[in-house]
Amino acid sequence: MESQFEPPQDAPPDPPHEPILTLPPALTAYIALIAVIHLRVLLPPEWENWTIDVFGFIPKRYDSTLLNITFPGGEGAKVWTFVTYSLLHANLTHIIFNVLWLLPFGSALARRFGALRFYLFMAVTAAAGALAHLLTHEHAIAPMIGASASVSGTMAAAIRFAFVKGSFLSFSRGDAEAAAKVPALSLSRALRDGRVLAFLAIWFGVNLIFGIGSIAIGADGATVAWQAHIGGFLAGLVLFSLFDPAPRERRHAADALSPDGPDRV
Repeated sequence: MESQFEPPQDAPPDPPHEPILTLPPALTAYIALIAVIHLRVLLPPEWENWTIDVFGFIPKRYDSTLLNITFPGGEGAKVWTFVTYSLLHANLTHIIFNVLWLLPFGSALARRFGALRFYLFMAVTAAAGALAHLLTHEHAIAPMIGASASVSGTMAAAIRFAFVKGSFLSFSRGDAEAAAKVPALSLSRALRDGRVLAFLAIWFGVNLIFGIGSIAIGADGATVAWQAHIGGFLAGLVLFSLFDPAPRERRHAADALSPDGPDRV
């Protein structure tokens, strides 16, 4: 008896596997820029100090009572250092700490804003942090450096949509692109949501602990410029809507809050 041979059917293709961690190009470029700039530590000490004096934020630079005292960079440094200080870091620990916070919050914001808006947002929140530092350290001569004000701004902006159903901090999140494009909460609605309020309480509490305790970081004993963190955070929270290109649904975003988590914390 003859048997019929049936060729095996092709197995369905395996679904594509997403990498465990993918970064949007805008954030990758930002981190790479910080890393390249940090190579300044390989310069002779006098050149490195000059770099910090020219591009770091020095409140004393704006002291109108100074007579016959000049700072490197001249009048131009009074403008560009509101942003350039955020690209300088004290050491690798300083960079790693900021990058670790940027990975979740900065990734979501870069995907949502796109490169141009993201970079402009980072510059604006850096300037807000510098202004807060200037107002609270009017006569300080020590330079302030680091991206923490901008990082704080990304955290504040991201919580405007992070807890919405399908976003990256909800219990039923979608893929990275979809999670970054969910409708955002209005500022007033965000400030009435328990999870947002809990996040705010923890964030401000940690920064006040740093401030009141004057906790130092790194081997050089540099203290945390916590007022700059708060300035960047408030700017990110309030100015988010000016940068947000995501369309608003007619149904209020608050109605899309994830129901599978606690309504209040």
